Amino acid sequence: MPDRHRANPFTGYNFRFEVDGVGEAAFREFSGLTFEVDQVEYRDGDDPYLHARKQYGLRKFTNLQAKRGITTDLQLYNWWQEVLNGPPQLRDGAIVLTDELQVDRLRWSFRNAFITKWEGPSFNATSNDVAIEMIEISVDRVELTLAAA
Repeated sequence: MPDRHRANPFTGYNFRFEVDGVGEAAFREFSGLTFEVDQVEYRDGDDPYLHARKQYGLRKFTNLQAKRGITTDLQLYNWWQEVLNGPPQLRDGAIVLTDELQVDRLRWSFRNAFITKWEGPSFNATSNDVAIEMIEISVDRVELTLAAA
């Protein structure tokens, strides 16, 4: 007999992007939730073992990349202008995964972010592709939490 109370996995297309000071920003694709810890090899000079010990080192959070359709809302571009004219206002934000009913389920909160790259759309008169812009966002830290339901 099948389990009728089976939890279905969340789908990757139900997400929302939030940044302090920026209104709604709809993105088609979001990537870069990659976190690493450097390993440091260390060996005392009088250590009886002939191998290095491994310890953890610096934590790294890769830049986030957001690809979206063109919009006439200039709030993200104004943030980019702050970076160009300096010093940028560091902002906090989140990528929120929702379920099919648009209820928040998981939240990747990031801290001290600023835009490091702005890529305009590609234009091709023989193509029917949507004009997509891409921004890359540098972050200090990312934390995953369960969203308050």
